[in-house]
Amino acid sequence: MSRAKTVETRDGVELTNLDQPLFDGADATKRDLVDYLDAVRERILPELRQRPLSVIRIRPGQEPFMQKNVPKYTPDWIETTTVWAEASRREVRYALANDRRTLLWFANQRSVEYHPTLMRVGETHPTYLILDLDPPEGDDFAPVVRAARLVQQALADTGLEGIVKTSGSKGLHIFVPLDEGVGFEDAAAATRALAARAERVDPDVATTAYIKEDRDGKVFVDSTRSGGATVVAAYSPRVRPGVRVSFPVAWDDLDDVTPRDFTVRTAVDLLGDADPWRERMPAPQILPADLLEEGHAIPITRVAAMHEGKRRARAKRQ
Repeated sequence: MSRAKTVETRDGVELTNLDQPLFDGADATKRDLVDYLDAVRERILPELRQRPLSVIRIRPGQEPFMQKNVPKYTPDWIETTTVWAEASRREVRYALANDRRTLLWFANQRSVEYHPTLMRVGETHPTYLILDLDPPEGDDFAPVVRAARLVQQALADTGLEGIVKTSGSKGLHIFVPLDEGVGFEDAAAATRALAARAERVDPDVATTAYIKEDRDGKVFVDSTRSGGATVVAAYSPRVRPGVRVSFPVAWDDLDDVTPRDFTVRTAVDLLGDADPWRERMPAPQILPADLLEEGHAIPITRVAAMHEGKRRARAKRQ
């Protein structure tokens, strides 16, 4: 096939091999990815703008991989920011997806998933508190919805309001927008407390057990999306069968949908002219003192799980 038939240009960005399958099981082409991201750009870009961006790419015949550091061949016109990574003890140069051209360039690189940080460049506070509902094995979405109702109740009982979206995989993400005066430690503490309160409402449905073998088939209310963590953006595609999309859902509609409903081929028509993520987003909120007090008394989940894992390992050796 001639080069003229395999290359297109949009907004000055060269797009290649658009009619190749995106990945095994995608039931979509690279063109489907590009067209989708271009169609939702006015909705997804506000979620990415001025936030250090990690992407998950998938090259033909290879496994998906997360890219944080921008490659050396990144165009000069893509804005970047440098962040010190404490875990790897090095500086990481992240892209900032601030405009259409950057989004198209990433799409042409087969960047399927878009994971921004919880804060913008130049800010020292998180934009959101996030609870990630991770279901047990299987495709039954009903338990996740029941767990989401528990979080919704915990939020309401605390005087807070959240918004919900599918994760694009099998779970749900609940976001609570935060006042700029809320720092990272308080946001993390409040997230732990809300997860614990949701679990207490119905411990037969939800669990805060970080170690999988301790979850007993329940939905894991993950409170670890804080600090330097990232979370997949609203409207982002996922490397999942059918190329599902992380899609906003009204609380009242949760019982009538499944994550499979939202893909790069269906989401644009379902959205129409709407931007439900922006339209339903509550105003930024401050965190109640009793929630913070409870949360600061709860051990950091990953740290507690690490110590427990070491304890179990020692016990097995004895």
